[in-house]
Amino acid sequence: MEQIIGRKEEISVLKNLSTSNKSEFVAVYGRRRVGKTFLIKTLFEDQFCFQMTGMANSNLKSNLTYFHSALMRFFSESASPKPPKSWMEAFLLLEKILDKHPAEKKIIFLDELPWLDTPQSGFIGALEHFWNSWANYRRDVLLIVCGSAASWMINKLISNRGGLHNRLTERILLQPFTLNETDAFLKQKGGVYDRYQLVQLYMVMGGIPYYLDNIQVNRSIDQNIDRMFFARGGFLSLEYANLFRSIFNNYEKHTAIVEALAQKAKGLNRTSLIAASKLPDSGTTTKILDELEESGFIRKYLPFGRQKRGALYQLIDPFALFYLSFVKDSKSEGEGAWLAQMDSPRWRAWSGYAFEYLCRYHLQNLKKHLGIQAVYAEISGWQSQTSEHGAQVDLVIDRKDRIIHLCEMKFSEHPYTISKAYAEQLKNKVSVFKTETATTKTVFLTLITTFGLHPNEYSRHVVQESLDMNALFE
Repeated sequence: MEQIIGRKEEISVLKNLSTSNKSEFVAVYGRRRVGKTFLIKTLFEDQFCFQMTGMANSNLKSNLTYFHSALMRFFSESASPKPPKSWMEAFLLLEKILDKHPAEKKIIFLDELPWLDTPQSGFIGALEHFWNSWANYRRDVLLIVCGSAASWMINKLISNRGGLHNRLTERILLQPFTLNETDAFLKQKGGVYDRYQLVQLYMVMGGIPYYLDNIQVNRSIDQNIDRMFFARGGFLSLEYANLFRSIFNNYEKHTAIVEALAQKAKGLNRTSLIAASKLPDSGTTTKILDELEESGFIRKYLPFGRQKRGALYQLIDPFALFYLSFVKDSKSEGEGAWLAQMDSPRWRAWSGYAFEYLCRYHLQNLKKHLGIQAVYAEISGWQSQTSEHGAQVDLVIDRKDRIIHLCEMKFSEHPYTISKAYAEQLKNKVSVFKTETATTKTVFLTLITTFGLHPNEYSRHVVQESLDMNALFE
């Protein structure tokens, strides 16, 4: 079996389901290119009793023909000589064949499930009947369904209000690789990158296996970014449009939200976001926001001390942020296009925000290195409510044991030096935070940097704790 990087928890769940004493129905979903199909096919290899993949932009007849060809491949002697005429007939035929199958656990894998549900095909009704009237009453079926079309997976399956309501026995949202898993993946390809280069790479494309697999390990990270984004016909130069088109219906509305949030890295409240994206204040827009959040492109969070109505939305997908910052509508092209933008004002602004997102995604690592992984804590950000101060904190860790960490993240090529002016700014920020929030807890100022802090009088007296990028790697 090909080595699977990471995915330990998901593998454990899937293996337990494959040996349980009842039938199981599991949905695996997540962002396009995150490795859902690879995980399932690699884990179960030759154990499938039946497997098929839906075809994009196909019709009912084409999908039924493909279903029949899959039946012929798995059950050449038992399958009907002609394709079924409906999905109900297709699933009844599958039931009939599987009834006689000797496998202790009949593993069925339907990949790209949303593509099978073409208009007026009756697919959902047939799938409901297959599970509710046959598979659910047995003890030997493991039905795995998978799809990147998040809006379909969430609305038609996970949140189904019809015959499939609460029928899923497990749902797995497959997340991007962590930094540590990204390192392991590239080492498996022969890469020897240092951690600073890995942090840079992650800030550009996140931990998406499909993107990482295109890295040429005999080139630097900067050369790879040039080749993949800025070269004519670059591997990722057209990925942005394809990404949203493939997973969302009416994807233009989703990209309107994403592009509005890209202009305000700290986030927008609902009212400001609706104004910026020019979408209506309606249930449809709420649904779009929910789909983007469930798919991992944005997050909704409450700033410290705010109530529900004060929630902010923030773009957190590294690839989308990078693409919209540097590639979309860019005139830069060809060899050296990325390197030419390094250390520009735009680059400095982007690298600061991108490093913040990276740190937040690896929050459990940070908690571990702060020695508080077992301490309950609420995570938020904070911004002063008075224009006079304008202070804000990137990450607030509010611990149950009466400690609050105000975390500042700084991306730098060298150990970070706290100047006298920045030290005063930090002290003012802590003071304003204490005053405006009226907290009685102890406040620790924590700095997270790439190469740690350069020791001086300010680093010793202003900062209580500091971590470097090594804390982001498990």
